[in-house]
Amino acid sequence: MIRRRVLGAGALLLLGGCAGYLLREPLRVQVADVQSLDGQGMELRFLCLLRVQNPNDTPLDFDGISLDLDLRGTAFASGVSETQGTVPRFGEILVSVPVSASAMGLARVLFGMFGQDRPRLDYRMRGRIGNVRFESTGELTLPSS
Repeated sequence: MIRRRVLGAGALLLLGGCAGYLLREPLRVQVADVQSLDGQGMELRFLCLLRVQNPNDTPLDFDGISLDLDLRGTAFASGVSETQGTVPRFGEILVSVPVSASAMGLARVLFGMFGQDRPRLDYRMRGRIGNVRFESTGELTLPSS
C-alpha cells in the first residue's frame, strides 16, 4: 500500500514537471545584423548576428546553435556554431552564427522577385539553441527603384 502511494506521488511529480516544461514560453530570435564573409567558388558566406530573448523566469544555458533560413519558401542558407552561453531570465543576448548559401539559390530568389513593383521577401528562420528549438517568420518589403 505504501509502495503504491510512493509510486503514485512520484508519477504526479513527474507529470507536473513535464507540464511546467511544456508551458514554457518559446524563445524569441531575430536577425540583428548580417555581415558578408569570404566565400569559396559558388558559395556565399554571411555572419548572422542573432538577438535571442528569453521571456521565461529561468535562465537558459546552451551549448551550440543551428540555423536554417528559407527565403520565399525555398531553403536558402544554413549554419552552425559551437557557441556556449546563457540567456538570462527575462533577458537577451546577441550571438553570431556563420551561415552558407548557394549563389544559385540567391539567383533563384532574385529572379522570382523580377518584375514586381514592391518586391516582398518572405522569410522563415528556424533552428536550435542548445536543446531548445525556435522559429521565426516575417516579410521584408524592399524599396522600389
